[in-house]
Amino acid sequence: MISYLEFEKPVAELEQRIAELRSASEGDDVDISNELQRLELKSAELLASTYASLTPWQKTQVARHPSRPHFRDYVEHAFEEFVPLGGDRLYGDDDAILGGLAKLGGRKVVLIGHEKGNDTASRIKHNFGMGKPEGYRKAIRLMELAGRFGLPVVTLVDTSGAFPGVEAEERGQAEAIARSTEACLALPVPMVAAIVGEGGSGGAVALASAERVLMFEHAVYSVISPEGCASILWRTAEKAPDAAEAMKVTAQNLADLGVIDRIVPEPVGGAHRDPRAAAQTLATAIGEELDMLSREDSASLIRMREERFLKIAG
Repeated sequence: MISYLEFEKPVAELEQRIAELRSASEGDDVDISNELQRLELKSAELLASTYASLTPWQKTQVARHPSRPHFRDYVEHAFEEFVPLGGDRLYGDDDAILGGLAKLGGRKVVLIGHEKGNDTASRIKHNFGMGKPEGYRKAIRLMELAGRFGLPVVTLVDTSGAFPGVEAEERGQAEAIARSTEACLALPVPMVAAIVGEGGSGGAVALASAERVLMFEHAVYSVISPEGCASILWRTAEKAPDAAEAMKVTAQNLADLGVIDRIVPEPVGGAHRDPRAAAQTLATAIGEELDMLSREDSASLIRMREERFLKIAG
């Protein structure tokens, strides 16, 4: 079952009509194959045209789609031999940020990313992808492990932001995010980050300070959520669509601004319509970036990161 977003209502109505016709034709002698073919073509064209002209707010909704693939889906469809590694060796483990050893197209990598969960129980378990200090310190530990053994680092970013609760602040959330960002910038091995859903604030930057940053075409990346920005500027979250437009949150905007390096195409209708195809497309893109970066020495990689972020800041 596909969960349709508000702007997809015309597509939903058409696909429902197709399903009803198909169901009604079962066991019937009347041939409606031509009509079904016409409606299916019309539905595909409508879906393609709808997704070709999404507003920033609509892209935000797609990035948050409940069926959008998350870390575990990419592990299943794009990576092999994933061995999870848990704990920060200081306080505990964090289920919002997962990581471990994996293979991508035969290449050994250290894989780290946010996991949001796909139902009520798993979303609560993974804290909706909002990392706590121990999650970022786990990421630091895994990055240091990658540097020690010469393994490239791949991060999959999908979070509305780091967890803002009191207990996270008590355990040093800001310090953990800062040190995770520092660990990314100091890595002596190649690092590729991919914004696969939401890239929210420092919680995203802490895993995305790489020399190459990829982004799915319907993902979003911003310093604050559109609702948060609207609440600050207009004192109402109802202005979120205007905030999304003003903040330039889309992959297309950010590529123009030089914040990201490459836009990864999604299946028509978004990654949630074909998670396997989306994951395989992403795997190919990451592999190509790692092939390019493997030719650089440690000093060059560090310099590339410094230059890209100083350029953004400047």
